[in-house]
Amino acid sequence: MTEQEMWEAVIQNDSSYDGVFFYAVKTTGIYCRPSCKSKPPKRGNICFFSTAQEARDAGFHPCKRCRSDLLDYHPMREIAEMVKGKIDHAFAEQEKLNQGLTEIGLSSRRAVDVFKAEYGMTPKAYSDSLRLKEAQRLLLDTDTKVIDIAYQVGFGSLTAFYSFFKKETGKTPGEYRKEGIKHE
Repeated sequence: MTEQEMWEAVIQNDSSYDGVFFYAVKTTGIYCRPSCKSKPPKRGNICFFSTAQEARDAGFHPCKRCRSDLLDYHPMREIAEMVKGKIDHAFAEQEKLNQGLTEIGLSSRRAVDVFKAEYGMTPKAYSDSLRLKEAQRLLLDTDTKVIDIAYQVGFGSLTAFYSFFKKETGKTPGEYRKEGIKHE
């Protein structure tokens, strides 16, 4: 990208270039994103940087208007990570999980959207994958009865557990346990 192209992006406040480069104003000692809404500087007073760190290393400070220092700040990622943490700790306890998600302060729909955007799956799909892994571990590593495993991983009935397990693995829990023992 040429300096002229970067200058045009700055003049047009083009947000599509945010993160691609930064510009700094020599007279103010501040660096900005191309989309900064501050008054455009004189062309002769600016220099360009590939990263915010390069601008900081050159002695420039982040703009307080466009918050060029927060380009790497992703609040939705942080929220998705909080949702994931709640699922990791309560995937087998739906009531506790629902309470944890309520504490985050998002509607169920918004939590699903944020989580899916970050992880490429719904919170339910992620929770189900954890339930399946734990069920598989318990089937192979313990002598716990299948019905008890079903309840431990959060199923309200043995029928629902069998249906879920067979759909996900192609085997019943008993078949899975027997085949796992054969392969050891």
